[in-house]
Amino acid sequence: MSKPSVLCLGEVLFDCLADQLGLKLEEVKSWTPYPGGAPANVACALVKLGTSAGFMGAVGEDEPGNKLVKLLQDVGVDTTGVQRHPTAPTRQVYVTRDSGGDRTFAGFGKYDTSEFADTYLQSAKLSPALFAEADFLVLGTLELAYPESEQAVLRSLELAEQYNLKIILDINWRPVFWQDENTAKTKILALLKRFDFLKLTKEEAQWLFDTNDPGAITYRLNSLEGVLVTDGEHGCAYCLGENEGKIPAFSMSVVDTTGAGDGFLAGFIYQLQQVGIKNLKDAETAKRIVTYASAVGALTTIKPGAIASQPTAAEVDAFLSSHQF
Repeated sequence: MSKPSVLCLGEVLFDCLADQLGLKLEEVKSWTPYPGGAPANVACALVKLGTSAGFMGAVGEDEPGNKLVKLLQDVGVDTTGVQRHPTAPTRQVYVTRDSGGDRTFAGFGKYDTSEFADTYLQSAKLSPALFAEADFLVLGTLELAYPESEQAVLRSLELAEQYNLKIILDINWRPVFWQDENTAKTKILALLKRFDFLKLTKEEAQWLFDTNDPGAITYRLNSLEGVLVTDGEHGCAYCLGENEGKIPAFSMSVVDTTGAGDGFLAGFIYQLQQVGIKNLKDAETAKRIVTYASAVGALTTIKPGAIASQPTAAEVDAFLSSHQF
């Protein structure tokens, strides 16, 4: 098996989705667990599109951990970077949904956020050999909330820089994972100069930069090759290779938006590998890449769960051929 070309570091977990829409956490009568976690979602989506990907993260030595590792392997994700913790449980997140399918991360059940296995990801166990063969590293920010996994993030950045990987950050701001919002903002801002591409939601852009203009964010950081600002049903704005634009969202019958942003990011990375980063300088190419990413994200919303709904490249091509703007 060839070494993965994209490494995704962070959390893999079960999203426990409320079966009843429009209810508060304490009102929900039943839940259905779906595999998730943004970096794991991206890795799975990439493999389904045809790009080799590996996941690096920690799960418990428990049945949920076994199921998640098996799922990654069944999809075709490289799991040599998965660590197992002997006592800490695999993370589960309870997710409520409004009547339109949009979700809110509502809590962790009986555990504190710092007690799960993913917080114990060990920097010393990250494999330099994986980085030596890869082209991209994809990170979120949730692991910065915990001391040990934060060190693993910093070590992964060192290895990515050593082996000249392109580094992509999905902000993925989730207040429920953090003890203090100001600490989160400070830690994230301190690292931004080390990334090549930045993907964030409109709300995250406002939170970090007081603007949702990708061109303004690119100019302010002066180190990025691309910024993508997603806004759900309102589409996506981008600045790629000095080309700026906006893409409207595809109109879909939405069942569940969980993982749509991760599908979008996977579509973007897949296209980057297909056409080459240098070709982002061409305005039409940049627009085509973001349109493709938007299609992957849109197709991810038509079934429940983040991974089960991810499309293949053939499905994306068929969708695009019948949904031209």
